[in-house]
Amino acid sequence: MHSGGRDEILGTAHSDHDLVVFLEGVAEPEAIWDDPQWVEWRGGQAHEFHAA
Repeated sequence: MHSGGRDEILGTAHSDHDLVVFLEGVAEPEAIWDDPQWVEWRGGQAHEFHAA
């Protein structure tokens, strides 16, 4: 999240549901979760979650 002139990590999602919770308040989170300006996917492909 970009706030106050800086980027802030909201947390680590372990499912698409977690991501929707992080994006609460956004009208349609599913419409932006593949937009790199909103979400940075790390450690694998988008929407693929693996146990650590």
